[in-house]
Amino acid sequence: MILRRPLFNATTTAVSIPKTCIRNLQYSIPIRPVPKPTPFIPDHTAFLTAIGRGLSAHAAKIPSWDALFTLSSKQLKELGVEPARSRKYLLQWREKFRNGDYGIGGDCKHVVDGVAELQLVEAPVGPHPIPGMHPRSAKATATHDAGTRKIVVNVPTDAPGPVELLETLQGVRGVVVKGAKTIKGSYVEPTKAGAGSEVRARIRLQEGIWEHRRGHKVDGGERRQAEVRAKRRAKENKEKNE
Repeated sequence: MILRRPLFNATTTAVSIPKTCIRNLQYSIPIRPVPKPTPFIPDHTAFLTAIGRGLSAHAAKIPSWDALFTLSSKQLKELGVEPARSRKYLLQWREKFRNGDYGIGGDCKHVVDGVAELQLVEAPVGPHPIPGMHPRSAKATATHDAGTRKIVVNVPTDAPGPVELLETLQGVRGVVVKGAKTIKGSYVEPTKAGAGSEVRARIRLQEGIWEHRRGHKVDGGERRQAEVRAKRRAKENKEKNE
Protein backbone atom coordinates (compact mmCIF):
# COMPACT_ATOMS: atom_id res chain seq x y z
CA MET A 1 0.00 0.00 0.00
CA ILE A 2 1.46 3.32 -1.06
CA LEU A 3 0.71 6.33 1.06
CA ARG A 4 1.02 9.73 -0.50
CA ARG A 5 1.86 12.77 1.51
CA PRO A 6 -1.00 15.23 1.56
CA LEU A 7 -0.38 18.48 -0.22
CA PHE A 8 -1.61 20.53 2.72
CA ASN A 9 -1.45 19.86 6.42
CA ALA A 10 -4.83 19.42 8.05
CA THR A 11 -4.05 22.31 10.35
CA THR A 12 -3.03 24.61 7.56
CA THR A 13 -5.54 27.38 6.87
CA ALA A 14 -6.19 28.03 3.20
CA VAL A 15 -5.53 31.63 2.30
CA SER A 16 -7.42 33.03 -0.67
CA ILE A 17 -5.85 35.81 -2.67
CA PRO A 18 -8.41 38.37 -3.74
CA LYS A 19 -8.59 39.04 -7.46
CA THR A 20 -9.35 42.48 -8.75
CA CYS A 21 -11.15 42.77 -12.06
CA ILE A 22 -10.74 46.13 -13.70
CA ARG A 23 -13.07 47.06 -16.54
CA ASN A 24 -11.48 49.91 -18.43
CA LEU A 25 -13.17 49.21 -21.74
CA GLN A 26 -16.10 51.52 -21.07
CA TYR A 27 -13.69 54.35 -20.33
CA SER A 28 -11.60 53.75 -23.44
CA ILE A 29 -14.53 54.14 -25.85
CA PRO A 30 -14.38 57.67 -27.26
CA ILE A 31 -17.42 59.88 -26.79
CA ARG A 32 -19.23 60.51 -30.05
CA PRO A 33 -19.22 64.13 -31.20
CA VAL A 34 -22.12 66.40 -30.40
CA PRO A 35 -24.33 66.86 -33.50
CA LYS A 36 -25.17 70.33 -34.71
CA PRO A 37 -28.68 71.71 -34.18
CA THR A 38 -30.95 71.84 -37.20
CA PRO A 39 -33.25 74.66 -38.32
CA PHE A 40 -36.26 72.68 -37.08
CA ILE A 41 -34.55 71.68 -33.80
CA PRO A 42 -32.42 74.71 -32.86
CA ASP A 43 -31.91 73.95 -29.14
CA HIS A 44 -32.34 71.32 -26.45
CA THR A 45 -35.78 72.63 -25.46
CA ALA A 46 -37.08 72.09 -28.99
CA PHE A 47 -35.58 68.59 -29.03
CA LEU A 48 -37.28 67.57 -25.78
CA THR A 49 -40.55 69.08 -26.99
CA ALA A 50 -40.42 67.18 -30.27
CA ILE A 51 -39.74 63.71 -28.81
CA GLY A 52 -42.64 64.05 -26.39
CA ARG A 53 -43.51 61.80 -23.42
CA GLY A 54 -43.46 64.85 -21.15
CA LEU A 55 -39.68 65.32 -21.41
CA SER A 56 -40.11 69.03 -22.14
CA ALA A 57 -40.84 69.43 -18.42
CA HIS A 58 -37.16 68.61 -17.77
CA ALA A 59 -35.80 71.24 -20.19
CA ALA A 60 -34.81 73.60 -17.35
CA LYS A 61 -32.74 70.85 -15.72
CA ILE A 62 -30.48 70.43 -18.76
CA PRO A 63 -28.28 73.51 -19.18
CA SER A 64 -27.39 73.39 -22.89
CA TRP A 65 -27.38 71.54 -26.20
CA ASP A 66 -23.92 70.10 -25.54
CA ALA A 67 -25.04 68.86 -22.12
CA LEU A 68 -28.03 67.12 -23.69
CA PHE A 69 -25.72 64.98 -25.84
CA THR A 70 -22.96 64.36 -23.30
CA LEU A 71 -24.73 63.68 -20.00
CA SER A 72 -24.83 60.02 -18.98
CA SER A 73 -27.91 58.21 -17.73
CA LYS A 74 -26.59 58.48 -14.17
CA GLN A 75 -26.07 62.22 -14.51
CA LEU A 76 -29.56 62.66 -15.96
CA LYS A 77 -30.92 60.78 -12.97
CA GLU A 78 -29.04 63.11 -10.60
CA LEU A 79 -30.62 66.07 -12.41
CA GLY A 80 -34.07 64.62 -11.74
CA VAL A 81 -35.00 63.13 -15.13
CA GLU A 82 -37.35 60.37 -13.99
CA PRO A 83 -38.54 57.62 -14.41
CA ALA A 84 -35.84 55.34 -15.84
CA ARG A 85 -37.88 54.57 -18.98
CA SER A 86 -37.90 58.30 -19.80
CA ARG A 87 -34.11 58.45 -19.57
CA LYS A 88 -33.82 55.36 -21.78
CA TYR A 89 -36.20 56.89 -24.32
CA LEU A 90 -34.20 60.14 -24.30
CA LEU A 91 -30.90 58.31 -24.87
CA GLN A 92 -32.43 56.35 -27.75
CA TRP A 93 -33.65 59.50 -29.48
CA ARG A 94 -30.28 61.13 -28.80
CA GLU A 95 -28.51 58.43 -30.81
CA LYS A 96 -31.10 58.58 -33.58
CA PHE A 97 -30.50 62.31 -33.91
CA ARG A 98 -26.72 61.77 -34.04
CA ASN A 99 -27.24 59.39 -36.95
CA GLY A 100 -29.43 61.87 -38.83
CA ASP A 101 -32.57 59.81 -38.24
CA TYR A 102 -35.02 62.68 -37.74
CA GLY A 103 -38.76 62.76 -37.42
CA ILE A 104 -41.03 64.69 -39.75
CA GLY A 105 -39.73 68.18 -40.51
CA GLY A 106 -36.24 67.39 -39.25
CA ASP A 107 -34.70 67.67 -42.72
CA CYS A 108 -36.29 71.07 -43.47
CA LYS A 109 -33.73 73.84 -44.00
CA HIS A 110 -36.06 76.85 -44.15
CA VAL A 111 -37.72 77.20 -40.75
CA VAL A 112 -38.96 80.37 -39.03
CA ASP A 113 -40.18 80.27 -35.41
CA GLY A 114 -40.62 76.51 -35.55
CA VAL A 115 -42.70 76.59 -38.77
CA ALA A 116 -41.55 74.97 -42.02
CA GLU A 117 -43.43 75.96 -45.18
CA LEU A 118 -44.10 73.22 -47.75
CA GLN A 119 -44.99 73.48 -51.41
CA LEU A 120 -46.03 70.96 -54.04
CA VAL A 121 -43.80 71.26 -57.12
CA GLU A 122 -43.32 69.38 -60.35
CA ALA A 123 -39.66 68.49 -60.80
CA PRO A 124 -37.93 66.82 -63.75
CA VAL A 125 -37.10 63.14 -63.45
CA GLY A 126 -33.46 62.14 -63.68
CA PRO A 127 -32.12 59.25 -65.76
CA HIS A 128 -32.92 55.70 -64.74
CA PRO A 129 -30.18 54.10 -62.61
CA ILE A 130 -30.02 51.15 -65.05
CA PRO A 131 -28.22 52.17 -68.27
CA GLY A 132 -30.35 51.98 -71.37
CA MET A 133 -33.64 52.28 -69.50
CA HIS A 134 -36.02 55.19 -69.99
CA PRO A 135 -36.36 57.77 -67.20
CA ARG A 136 -38.90 56.97 -64.49
CA SER A 137 -42.35 58.49 -65.05
CA ALA A 138 -41.42 59.34 -68.64
CA LYS A 139 -45.06 59.06 -69.69
CA ALA A 140 -47.67 61.63 -68.79
CA THR A 141 -50.40 60.64 -66.35
CA ALA A 142 -53.48 62.27 -64.87
CA THR A 143 -51.40 63.78 -62.05
CA HIS A 144 -48.14 64.87 -63.72
CA ASP A 145 -46.63 65.73 -67.10
CA ALA A 146 -44.26 63.53 -69.04
CA GLY A 147 -40.76 63.32 -67.61
CA THR A 148 -41.71 64.93 -64.31
CA ARG A 149 -42.64 63.93 -60.78
CA LYS A 150 -44.59 65.70 -58.07
CA ILE A 151 -42.84 66.16 -54.76
CA VAL A 152 -43.32 68.25 -51.62
CA VAL A 153 -40.37 70.48 -50.81
CA ASN A 154 -39.49 72.97 -48.08
CA VAL A 155 -39.50 76.58 -49.26
CA PRO A 156 -38.67 79.89 -47.56
CA THR A 157 -41.65 81.62 -46.00
CA ASP A 158 -41.69 84.68 -48.25
CA ALA A 159 -40.48 82.98 -51.43
CA PRO A 160 -42.91 82.18 -54.26
CA GLY A 161 -41.20 78.83 -54.81
CA PRO A 162 -38.08 76.77 -54.10
CA VAL A 163 -34.74 78.57 -54.24
CA GLU A 164 -32.80 75.46 -55.27
CA LEU A 165 -32.54 74.05 -58.79
CA LEU A 166 -35.48 71.83 -59.70
CA GLU A 167 -33.09 69.05 -60.75
CA THR A 168 -31.56 68.90 -57.24
CA LEU A 169 -34.76 69.08 -55.19
CA GLN A 170 -35.39 66.42 -52.57
CA GLY A 171 -38.82 65.81 -51.09
CA VAL A 172 -39.46 66.28 -47.38
CA ARG A 173 -39.32 62.92 -45.63
CA GLY A 174 -42.62 61.69 -44.25
CA VAL A 175 -44.69 63.89 -46.58
CA VAL A 176 -46.40 62.45 -49.66
CA VAL A 177 -48.66 63.57 -52.48
CA LYS A 178 -52.15 62.08 -52.67
CA GLY A 179 -54.03 62.41 -55.92
CA ALA A 180 -53.32 65.45 -58.05
CA LYS A 181 -52.61 68.13 -55.44
CA THR A 182 -53.10 66.98 -51.86
CA ILE A 183 -50.22 67.11 -49.38
CA LYS A 184 -50.44 64.39 -46.73
CA GLY A 185 -48.35 63.56 -43.68
CA SER A 186 -48.37 63.45 -39.90
CA TYR A 187 -48.84 66.91 -38.34
CA VAL A 188 -49.05 68.52 -41.80
CA GLU A 189 -51.36 71.53 -41.76
CA PRO A 190 -52.84 72.61 -45.11
CA THR A 191 -52.71 76.32 -45.85
CA LYS A 192 -54.08 78.64 -48.47
CA ALA A 193 -52.49 78.64 -51.90
CA GLY A 194 -49.66 81.04 -52.63
CA ALA A 195 -49.64 84.01 -54.95
CA GLY A 196 -50.29 81.75 -57.94
CA SER A 197 -51.89 78.33 -57.92
CA GLU A 198 -49.24 76.71 -55.70
CA VAL A 199 -50.42 74.08 -53.25
CA ARG A 200 -48.96 74.79 -49.82
CA ALA A 201 -48.90 73.34 -46.32
CA ARG A 202 -46.79 73.69 -43.20
CA ILE A 203 -45.24 71.67 -40.39
CA ARG A 204 -45.23 73.32 -36.98
CA LEU A 205 -42.97 72.25 -34.11
CA GLN A 206 -45.23 71.03 -31.30
CA GLU A 207 -45.27 68.73 -28.31
CA GLY A 208 -44.76 65.10 -29.29
CA ILE A 209 -44.39 65.59 -33.03
CA TRP A 210 -41.63 62.93 -33.06
CA GLU A 211 -43.02 60.86 -30.19
CA HIS A 212 -42.96 57.08 -30.31
CA ARG A 213 -46.13 56.34 -28.41
CA ARG A 214 -46.10 53.58 -25.83
CA GLY A 215 -48.49 50.67 -26.17
CA HIS A 216 -51.21 50.07 -23.61
CA LYS A 217 -52.44 46.85 -22.09
CA VAL A 218 -55.90 45.57 -23.00
CA ASP A 219 -57.65 43.26 -20.55
CA GLY A 220 -54.56 42.79 -18.41
CA GLY A 221 -51.97 42.32 -21.12
CA GLU A 222 -51.07 39.26 -23.18
CA ARG A 223 -50.44 36.89 -20.28
CA ARG A 224 -53.70 37.61 -18.47
CA GLN A 225 -56.03 38.32 -21.38
CA ALA A 226 -57.57 34.83 -21.49
CA GLU A 227 -58.11 34.75 -17.73
CA VAL A 228 -59.62 38.23 -17.53
CA ARG A 229 -61.93 37.68 -20.49
CA ALA A 230 -63.04 34.26 -19.20
CA LYS A 231 -64.00 35.78 -15.86
CA ARG A 232 -65.88 38.56 -17.63
CA ARG A 233 -67.85 36.08 -19.78
CA ALA A 234 -68.65 33.99 -16.71
CA LYS A 235 -69.93 37.07 -14.91
CA GLU A 236 -72.04 38.12 -17.91
CA ASN A 237 -73.52 34.61 -18.25
CA LYS A 238 -74.33 34.52 -14.54
CA GLU A 239 -76.13 37.86 -14.78
CA LYS A 240 -78.14 36.64 -17.77
CA ASN A 241 -79.27 33.47 -15.97
CA GLU A 242 -80.37 35.30 -12.85
